[in-house]
Amino acid sequence: MAQNSWPSPAYNSRNVTDAEYEKIASRFSDDGVDGDPTGTAVVSAGGGLSVNIRAEARASVRGHAWYSGGTTVNLAVGANTSGSTRVDRVVLRLDRATWTVRAVIKAGTPGGGAPALTQQTGDSGTYEIPLANVTVLNGASSVSVARAEMYVGSRCRPCTASTRNPAPDRGELGYETDTGRLILWTGSSWSSLNESSGSVSCDSPLAAWAITVESSLEMVNGTVFLRLGTWDRKGSALGATTDARLPVLIPSKYRHPNRNVYAMAYISGAQIGRVTIYPANNERAGQVWITQKPVIGVNDSVLPASVSWVVG
Repeated sequence: MAQNSWPSPAYNSRNVTDAEYEKIASRFSDDGVDGDPTGTAVVSAGGGLSVNIRAEARASVRGHAWYSGGTTVNLAVGANTSGSTRVDRVVLRLDRATWTVRAVIKAGTPGGGAPALTQQTGDSGTYEIPLANVTVLNGASSVSVARAEMYVGSRCRPCTASTRNPAPDRGELGYETDTGRLILWTGSSWSSLNESSGSVSCDSPLAAWAITVESSLEMVNGTVFLRLGTWDRKGSALGATTDARLPVLIPSKYRHPNRNVYAMAYISGAQIGRVTIYPANNERAGQVWITQKPVIGVNDSVLPASVSWVVG
């Protein structure tokens, strides 16, 4: 087959079909709504079994512009007498039979979660992008709406942690406005490229220890940096063969998934001990213990080193 390009005087007298237009225009702009998740939701609950599409909303689907109009659009939601909760989607659908984009309700299967998007990319069929999920309880006379808009962005799609693109392309970037994370779709999972938790206190007071220096951590791009504090022994002496929990607890999202993490600790009297930080899959998940140590007397201090590990 010979090479071709369009629009061009050499191709069909510059006439371009709808299908040919889509092939070039679909990459002019990513699919999505104009704006970002901090703006007003496109879809909200209407009266009874219905939803409202707000006025003055604009979007792009495979290069085709969509405009909601100057007044609110009301869409009816089907009744649910199935005995189970049903989740419908509100989608923007490009229908290649008419080459129009419209906001429509896509009914889900009772008990089965939101229906999958249809994203056909040939010269026929339909292509959908999400606007919202609509929960319809059994026998309900009203609905609840959870926003799920995709946004056009600036070649990096703004989203939230719960409204990432459900059908991303390999190499797609996203910025989560609620977490501050920059994420990348690898083809099989989302990978965090840029994330910082800020300083997070990890103190978890125990009667047997006095906290003299706070324990805190910071996670940057999937690596946790833990600065363990300093503690003085109170109450009674701790025997050399007895392990003891320290007044620290690592929050769940910062725990190593499956391995102990160890740190060295100096103990009063120029002695050395070992600190064990337990992973997420351990019965002591997130706890920090003093192990492999000498006797620790009353008022003796434990001064551990800082340590880091990777969580994602």
